Amino acid sequence: MLSSGHGAVDFASGAVPALLPFLAERFDLTYTATAAIMLAATSSSSLVQPLFGWLSDRQGAMWLLPAGLLLAGLGIGLAGVVPTYPLVLVAVFVGGVGIAAYHPEGAKFALYASGRRRASGMSYFNIGGNTGYALGPIVITPVVLWLGLSGTLLAALPVIAVAAAVSLALPYLRTVHPVAGGTPVAVGVDRPGAMTLLVGVILLRSLTWFGLITFVPLWLVTLGHSKAEGNRLLALMLVTGVAGALAFGPIADRFGLRRTLLGSTLALPPLVLTFLHVRGVPGTAALMLVGACIVGTFGVVMVLSQSYLPRHVAMASGLNVGLAIGLGGLAALALGAVADAVDLETALTVCALTPLLAAGLCLLLPAPYGRVAVEPAEAV
Repeated sequence: MLSSGHGAVDFASGAVPALLPFLAERFDLTYTATAAIMLAATSSSSLVQPLFGWLSDRQGAMWLLPAGLLLAGLGIGLAGVVPTYPLVLVAVFVGGVGIAAYHPEGAKFALYASGRRRASGMSYFNIGGNTGYALGPIVITPVVLWLGLSGTLLAALPVIAVAAAVSLALPYLRTVHPVAGGTPVAVGVDRPGAMTLLVGVILLRSLTWFGLITFVPLWLVTLGHSKAEGNRLLALMLVTGVAGALAFGPIADRFGLRRTLLGSTLALPPLVLTFLHVRGVPGTAALMLVGACIVGTFGVVMVLSQSYLPRHVAMASGLNVGLAIGLGGLAALALGAVADAVDLETALTVCALTPLLAAGLCLLLPAPYGRVAVEPAEAV
């Protein structure tokens, strides 16, 4: 249930970059104005997601799961039909609030359900989100080509349906949570210094990720390809991320969270540069591997966050996902300005260089000795 809800809410999130070429054409937008749509969708998540995490840690808030799904569906549905560019920004902002509402509570329950194999369990939770995000461009592109931008209303219906299903399943979720108050029992101490270093890694990796998902479709258009072809390549990158999550979770459980994060980060610069400068199958394969290295390690980063803040696991998840989304949106706006001032290739080259700084910070991350108990409070 948690993974399915994650898939639905991230489907709404993944639909936004797929809509950008269509919205840019409709409203005659610059690269900066186009990136501002992504910023509107992501800034709402970053601003309020830690607040939702605080609420979840303090008293539990299972109602956030269906409510977040409902808002996300409404936001993406309205984004294609509102008549003006400012109202598009409002619609995707509202959808971002829904995305922010779902993640901290969902990740907290997923941590409990994962038992002691936390990296694998969180990867399974994220497989739903990764799959939903990948389905965004896969579904949105043909629907919009068929019905025009009003097709977003049709695409939003599955998200709203999952919201209803999750709402009906909440009584079952209450029976499987070990603590009546809705908060896992914490063991260990919070380490804000370690979390600060991890935030730096998240920021630098997010710049690469959101730069690519924002501008890969537009880059393909500049090379003479259609918008559908650009979104198809974006979808391939996202789908490979699902496979990456299946691989990197068990790898991290076996070889360590930090080593897995470092290795995947070091692989990014050559892969992004290969995509930019090598055409055909090698370039496409490189971009797909980028998706595996970034999306596939979302669960690894989330477990590290919860390990560094074991007494505030929902807040850790909110900071992790919220900062990744929100700061990534700001980075996309900055890269849009670079693309307008210089060119799009230069902006995408920046995406290839920032992981080197992220790898340096990975080397400074301490061992994640903090943990969260998954036994009932009475047993502890």
